[in-house]
Amino acid sequence: MIQIDPTARVSPLADIEDSVRGTRIVVGAHSVIDSFVKFKPAGGSGDVVIGEWCVLNSGCVLYTGNGITIGNQVAIAANCTFAPVNHEYQDRDRPIREQGFRPSKGGIVVEDDVWIGANCVLLDGCILRRGCVIGAGSIVRGEVAAYSVNAGQPLRTVGQRG
Repeated sequence: MIQIDPTARVSPLADIEDSVRGTRIVVGAHSVIDSFVKFKPAGGSGDVVIGEWCVLNSGCVLYTGNGITIGNQVAIAANCTFAPVNHEYQDRDRPIREQGFRPSKGGIVVEDDVWIGANCVLLDGCILRRGCVIGAGSIVRGEVAAYSVNAGQPLRTVGQRG
């Protein structure tokens, strides 16, 4: 099921594929889905829920897998991949494509006011806390702490080895 808020803007060149397994793809108010963004129901039955005032730039790919939740006012640069699923591969006597998928690590969660730089890959179990910045080209598979003004810490940024 695809639900797009009437105030959201989705490029006619975006590709939002509907699920045959009941996965929901939800785009919140005032969000922008640029050209050549691909939503692909694959590898599980998780929902993709995008909050309000988000921007997904050209070339991003979001697999539904174990689910993706994106908060409000999130900026996602070009060519990012969200892959909340992992293939099973333990049985060397069977082709990987026949082994299904590994248990969920919780999908992908992106909290409010996050900036994800170009060409990033976010994997199953990734949690990006409020206000963090993910540097271009990063691979993220765990939790990134929130930006903390009260602690006097600089803006938390994940670099190439995120």
